[in-house]
Amino acid sequence: MIAKKDVKTLLLFLAVFIGAFYLPVGEARFDNAISESFHLLKSYAREHVLLCLIPAFFIAGGISVFISQASVMKYLGAKANKFLAYSVASVSGSVLAVCSCTVLPLFAGIYRMGAGLGPATAFLYSGPAINVLAIALTARVLGIEIGIARAVGAVLFSIVIGLLMHLFFRKDEHARQAVHSAMPEPEVARPLWQNAVYFGTMIGILVFANWGTPGEASGFWQTVYSVKWFITGAFAAAFGAILIAWLDILWWKVVAAASPAIILAFLFPDAPILAFGAGVVGLCVITGSGRGESKEWFDSTWVFAQQILPLLFFGVLIAGALLGRPNHEGLIPSAWVTSAVGGNSLFANFFASIAGAFMYFATLTEVPILQGLIGAGMGKGPALALLLAGPALSLPNMLVIRKIMGTKKTVIYVSLVVVMATFTGMVFGAIM
Repeated sequence: MIAKKDVKTLLLFLAVFIGAFYLPVGEARFDNAISESFHLLKSYAREHVLLCLIPAFFIAGGISVFISQASVMKYLGAKANKFLAYSVASVSGSVLAVCSCTVLPLFAGIYRMGAGLGPATAFLYSGPAINVLAIALTARVLGIEIGIARAVGAVLFSIVIGLLMHLFFRKDEHARQAVHSAMPEPEVARPLWQNAVYFGTMIGILVFANWGTPGEASGFWQTVYSVKWFITGAFAAAFGAILIAWLDILWWKVVAAASPAIILAFLFPDAPILAFGAGVVGLCVITGSGRGESKEWFDSTWVFAQQILPLLFFGVLIAGALLGRPNHEGLIPSAWVTSAVGGNSLFANFFASIAGAFMYFATLTEVPILQGLIGAGMGKGPALALLLAGPALSLPNMLVIRKIMGTKKTVIYVSLVVVMATFTGMVFGAIM
């Protein structure tokens, strides 16, 4: 009699053998999909990991170490003023120009520190959805109507989704909040204003290092873009001074860590990512080899990186294989997508929401993608549905959210985004 465990192993071997036997290697679409998965991973690693995710990891690590649990509970916990909590969470994206993956360490940080599920998920949605640059570009390229609808819809979505998540899981939340409330209040090492300046400098580095190319060759946004690395450098200098003054890191360590970045900035002014990378390495060395708060900060940052990066990379590979990159096809032909989102039917809006939810959009890239789809016959309703679901969700994003707050909450959250985007798209398409 074959043991039950051996039967499972045999079935697994058989499934792997059949898959390998019929593996469509040599088929143009399959080979191209594999290539696209690695192209997308390469693009993600070059454009987002160093400039977006690493600063976000350090911010999240700082939240865990330098923000007291009582402060998070006071402003975002179950007993917090609801109007204040949801107002702050719903407009956070106007400050953080981040994508659906970069927001994850920040969400994990505030959620694990005791933020209520409602405000935390409102922040999770609004972070990538309410991007001032993206909304301005949407209005300029796709039309003022879609731009306004995206801005209003994103703010309302974040609040409604947060409230519904709190309502659906209020019993779980009461138990979780009770655990956080019972924890002793840690000692406060510095006043609130110092923490605000500390986080403000890191957010400044994150925002301006990732400041996207504006759609016009002149004007205010172009001026900011032309000097973005000088602004980033100014924030970095202020950040270095904070490390010395408030985190008690020896001045010569900060100077030694910053020197390679400064030298590379002068030697290779057209490749600022080299200087940025050297700065990141230097920060890791001085915090990782330090003691006290700086070491705790690095350790917390490293925990977030270990938990999130592998899932993100795996998700990017899958998304690239299925859907490819902009103007490049994966296993799913782009013609299927284009033909499915014409008109303003329920199916067209639902399909646009689903496609947007699983695709990965780098910050601002959703606008040119939609411009091409609209030119190919996509309706305005489905276009708005994709705009409301796409930037806030992606397959890599879902994998990480599931690890942070569980399968059930993740399924409900994703479903709320898709359903609300579908309904909003239909209403907007009918009006337009």
